[in-house]
Amino acid sequence: MEGFQASPDDGGIAKRLWVKFKNESLCALYTPFVVCLASGTLDSKSFLHCISQDVYFLQAFAHAYEQAEDYADDDEDKEAISELRKRVLRNLKDQDDLVREWGFELPKVSTCDSSTVRYTDFLLATAAGKVEGENGRGKIVTPFEKTRLAAYALSAIAPCMRLYSYLSKEIKAVLVPEESNNIYERWIDRLCSESFEAYASRIEDLLDKLSVTLTGEELDVVEKLYHQAMKLELEFISAQPITQSTITPISQLQEPAGCNLTMFCDFDMTCCAVDSSALLADVAIIAAAKSDLDDCESAYAQISAADLRATWSSLSSKYIEEYEQCIENIIPSETVGRFDYDGLCKALVQLSDFESRANDMVVHSGVLRGLSQEDIKRAGEHLVFQNGCKNVLQEILGSENLHADVHVLSYCWSGDLIRSAFSSGALPVLNVHSNELPYEGSVTTGDMIKKMESPMDKLQAFNDILKSRVNNGKNTTVYVGGSVGDFLCLLNADVGIVIGLSAGLKRLGKQFGISFVPLFSGLVTKQRELAEGVCSGWKGMSGILYTVSSWAEIHAFILGL
Repeated sequence: MEGFQASPDDGGIAKRLWVKFKNESLCALYTPFVVCLASGTLDSKSFLHCISQDVYFLQAFAHAYEQAEDYADDDEDKEAISELRKRVLRNLKDQDDLVREWGFELPKVSTCDSSTVRYTDFLLATAAGKVEGENGRGKIVTPFEKTRLAAYALSAIAPCMRLYSYLSKEIKAVLVPEESNNIYERWIDRLCSESFEAYASRIEDLLDKLSVTLTGEELDVVEKLYHQAMKLELEFISAQPITQSTITPISQLQEPAGCNLTMFCDFDMTCCAVDSSALLADVAIIAAAKSDLDDCESAYAQISAADLRATWSSLSSKYIEEYEQCIENIIPSETVGRFDYDGLCKALVQLSDFESRANDMVVHSGVLRGLSQEDIKRAGEHLVFQNGCKNVLQEILGSENLHADVHVLSYCWSGDLIRSAFSSGALPVLNVHSNELPYEGSVTTGDMIKKMESPMDKLQAFNDILKSRVNNGKNTTVYVGGSVGDFLCLLNADVGIVIGLSAGLKRLGKQFGISFVPLFSGLVTKQRELAEGVCSGWKGMSGILYTVSSWAEIHAFILGL
């Protein structure tokens, strides 16, 4: 199967599917229910409402295990599935006592939520063999054929157990042992326990074993069922009723005149997955190689592709060497004990001078001369983006709850490259603020219109944009970046998000008293402060920047699931 051409070290199908869809599970952390739960401020009625749904899940699990046990051909597998079912039946029997141990009392009457029904109906249909993609296969007559139905049933259960194990451990990690007075800690501890981990792992082990003999087509069905179960469980978590004010998602924060969002982001390695200067170098080298072959009169007629490649290589090596030395020079010899914004600004002036000199060197080398505007735009259209980036920006601009603007602030030499990169999708026209390559006709002159060379240039553009925006309500600013050039904007934004925190950025920031906090952990703290009346929202210049590993987290934070 195409999706499972993995090495033996990648583990079984359960592990590979969890890794494949983990970004989606990550989003569950940012739901109001989980953030409030982790902060210990969740209204107890909301918690008990969620827990009251367990009985419907457990009943469905028990029935699905019974079916899977019947389908299994191997006696050892039958016994293992039987033990899983017995565990579920014990939990059903002891449910009230367990909840009392956690310090709560379940409501005497509960109703099954629509989100619960969607999952349990899906699971029961799967366990009964009513699986999409199985139509027309005929009646199952051999025990061997039945085995795949056991695998299907477990593939609809495994992601739920793994998700709860994952969420509970992430929540546990943000609790401070000495200060924790989270009233839900006993429930969290149960899901973090070795016993629950062993339960989740046993389901995955069985799924792996039952899937060994499946065909590629059948493994495709397993993946679809696993993914559907994951989505339905995420919908269940997201659908939990919350009556209190929450810090997330931004799009659902209640403002009298609506929520105004100004979103800023860097381009290289933030939106796109490659360095734009390296991409422009490729465009130039390919153009020179074409001139070599055609022996035509062009701007590159006197420059061979080999010479141009050597020049680019030399410029790149020199830039990297001098950049690293510049960073070393601006790092204070001693760590500042407090957030020192003024000290950081003074240090970044040196970096600004270096970036300007580096751009001058590129212009004087002539390597940017003779690039076709059509080739630049074509390169932009085929540029590889960070997973999820385009979707996030598109949804932000299309959200009815957000009066949103999106601005790209970039050191990239060519605004045409950026604009064409975004125009290749369904995104509306974005506001691009970058350097530009001037043309004679449709060919670059080799010069550069310098608009964005330094952290100060980015900050000036940031401030000018905010001054020009007319707002009828509170405006929230979010800046997403990951380079030293983004530091000042990141710090001035209400929420500064660093995607893919590098060791160099972290080292420099810490020397000036900047704290880097995982976004989920920061949300939990903010939610606690909101409940205590200490804060009412987000505000910049705190010296705190929030870290994420993917655009999926940004999506969940701003837009929700």
